[in-house]
Amino acid sequence: MSQATTIRVLIADDHAIFRQGLATIINRDPEMQVIAQAENGEQAIALFREHQPDVTLMDLRMPEVEGVAAIGAICATAKSARIIVLTTYDSDEDIYRGLQAGAKGYLLKETEPDELLNAIRTVHRGQKYIPPDVGAKLVQRLSNPELSERELEVLRSLAQGMSNADIATALSIGEGTVKSHINRILNKLDVSDRTQAVIVAVKRGIVSL
Repeated sequence: MSQATTIRVLIADDHAIFRQGLATIINRDPEMQVIAQAENGEQAIALFREHQPDVTLMDLRMPEVEGVAAIGAICATAKSARIIVLTTYDSDEDIYRGLQAGAKGYLLKETEPDELLNAIRTVHRGQKYIPPDVGAKLVQRLSNPELSERELEVLRSLAQGMSNADIATALSIGEGTVKSHINRILNKLDVSDRTQAVIVAVKRGIVSL
């Protein structure tokens, strides 16, 4: 296949060995070529602007700028960017945030090489690539009530083990307001106490410990 019609791929991942393995798999396909590799989100944004790849493979957890922020920054200036999230994280919140930021596909790093190459071709054609298990988690996430920014702040504080008084001081709000936020959080997460709320939030990828 001629250079002009080769699918040009950018890889963004902070693990060098994984990047090199990925590049080997992709470059083995005569229809594809890895044209650049980024080791963090900031570099991914810069290399995307420099090389204008056809498809970008983006990890979610990277230094400097995380994957979701990098996807958002790229899509803000390149509406037609074709980005596939390739990560070890499969919580419904991670999937939701990645696709909401503008990614066209979502794959786990345990994906077989043939499926990866198929996903690259699919997204390159302008279609989305969402495996059934990922799609099921996305549907579940979309059916859950949305937490407000303030509720997320309170939930993160709970995950840090802070008391109502500590949270009130940290967020400059009254303890009664904190209790109201916690009650709404419990209702939205469908749990009965603070500990369960944190466990569910961590499991779903809403907060991290």
